Amino acid sequence: MSPTGQGHVAHRQSPVHSQAMRLWQTAAVTAAQNQPGRQVLLLRGFALEYTTLGWNVAGIVVLAYAAVAARSVALAGFGLDSLIEIGASAVVIWELSGTGADRQRRALRMIGAAFAALAAYLAVQSTWVLVTGYHPRHSPLGIGWTAVTAVVMFALAYGKARTGKALGNPVLRTEGRVTLIDGLLAAAVMAGLILNAAAGWWQADPVAGYVLVGYAVVEVRGIFFTDH
Repeated sequence: MSPTGQGHVAHRQSPVHSQAMRLWQTAAVTAAQNQPGRQVLLLRGFALEYTTLGWNVAGIVVLAYAAVAARSVALAGFGLDSLIEIGASAVVIWELSGTGADRQRRALRMIGAAFAALAAYLAVQSTWVLVTGYHPRHSPLGIGWTAVTAVVMFALAYGKARTGKALGNPVLRTEGRVTLIDGLLAAAVMAGLILNAAAGWWQADPVAGYVLVGYAVVEVRGIFFTDH
């Protein structure tokens, strides 16, 4: 082929080459634009988890005092739930610090184990309270703390669900449901304490606990028996 023919072929290929370059440049610009947004989402995820962690650490101290003062099994149990939530938050912080499908699967299994522990605790506590007919004392501190905790946990759960969805991170979304259960449990304990103080209905707390057992079991099944 003559040099003129080769130049003609090169000339015919140049539009394709230019289009490929434009596509590559567009992809590079898009990736550069998306990276800061992802970093913001990651920082938000860390902030949500550290807030959850700090709140539950403080909660253990408050709940320990309130449980001893009121001799309340429900408040003592809610303190154990705070420990589970601390563990779940630590797992998510660990997962957000790295990448990879295997890391996400291990993190999900750890959160699933936390759900299972929470379900077991609620089932045992609720049954024990019903069987023994245990009546706690009134606890204004317990009512106040669980009321505020319910609001805080619901807000954190909402933030984790939105951030996890935006990141495409199933671990953060799943742990958000742990936080939701924590808020629901706080509301249930608060309701039980109020009903016990106002009407002597001590059975309200263990009955609400059984409802949460069912929710936790559903989450455990979803984590361990569903492909992620």
